[in-house]
Amino acid sequence: MSVIAIYPGTFDPITNGHIDILERASGLFEKIIVTVANNPSKTPLFTDDERLVMIRESINHIPNTEAVMFSGLVVDFAIKTGAKAIIRGLRALSDFEYEFQMALMNHKLAPEVRTVFLMPNEKYTYLNSSLIRQLAQFNADVTEFVPDCVLQALTQKFGH
Repeated sequence: MSVIAIYPGTFDPITNGHIDILERASGLFEKIIVTVANNPSKTPLFTDDERLVMIRESINHIPNTEAVMFSGLVVDFAIKTGAKAIIRGLRALSDFEYEFQMALMNHKLAPEVRTVFLMPNEKYTYLNSSLIRQLAQFNADVTEFVPDCVLQALTQKFGH
């Protein structure tokens, strides 16, 4: 039996921290679907298509992964794809309360789908997409935090 997991997120943009979590998860599951959220309550810097292209380029070295767009509830997408797990990254204690609440609700909605928490390498514990966008907007060097394709996209987006 092939065990499929999904790794949901807005990924605006994908960071090396996201990729670290995905690389760790790739050894635990036969297939991982990176599910790019189309969240109507957020106004992303990058379009859905731009995020999808950056993610696909950033994860092409991980053979058991793919990236797709979705909208709606993560558990519904998990059920639709036959996924048995939802992968979530925990950077710090501040992430835990929200992630724990979401995991409990997802379990209530779909008890057959498990949430798996993974911690990134400690060098990524403070990293998130919002911080990367802010740094890039003010022309700070984010080279060590994002894949090359993301760095290029941020440079084009902010014109420097």
